[in-house]
Amino acid sequence: MEMGTNRLEAFSDAVIAIIITIMVLEMKVQHGSELSSLNKVLPVFLTYVLSFLYLAIYWNNHHHMLHVTRHVTAGILWANMHLLFWLSLFPFVTGWMGENHLAPIPTMLYGIVLFFAATAYFILQRVIIYSQGSKSILAKAVGKDFKGKISQLLYLLGIIIALFVPWIAAVIYISVALMWLIPDRRIELMKD
Repeated sequence: MEMGTNRLEAFSDAVIAIIITIMVLEMKVQHGSELSSLNKVLPVFLTYVLSFLYLAIYWNNHHHMLHVTRHVTAGILWANMHLLFWLSLFPFVTGWMGENHLAPIPTMLYGIVLFFAATAYFILQRVIIYSQGSKSILAKAVGKDFKGKISQLLYLLGIIIALFVPWIAAVIYISVALMWLIPDRRIELMKD
């Protein structure tokens, strides 16, 4: 008996919701009623916004990918858990980078987690394509996946640059997020 995608999607949605909740709970309420009292929390808030954006992008793309997946295999389950593992590290690296105001090592580690989350997503995508076949909607929609490959290269560049000029690494991480924020309608167009 084949398993549908409903349980996998519901579980993944719950995990991502918990990750977002943990991230927002890391932002501590500041004492003082003046706007200047928020200066200390601003770096943490800005890294939270970036990580929230990344999680929203993963959630959205994950949803579309599972929507065209006919059945779930054991390989898909494990590949999905691999992705969720890397996403679950977002609260730690988000807080560490924000608390340390883009210090080199936390900024580099943030990039490493982004890189491995993207790698895990790529693996999940490939496992689904392998399971569904080369003529599947997902295989046709993904094609050569230029956007995914350029993202990986930019993350690697950001990781290296973080050690020398962390704010440029942060700009690279933001640029990749913005690149994915532009709606990717490949899967939707293939379903029509």
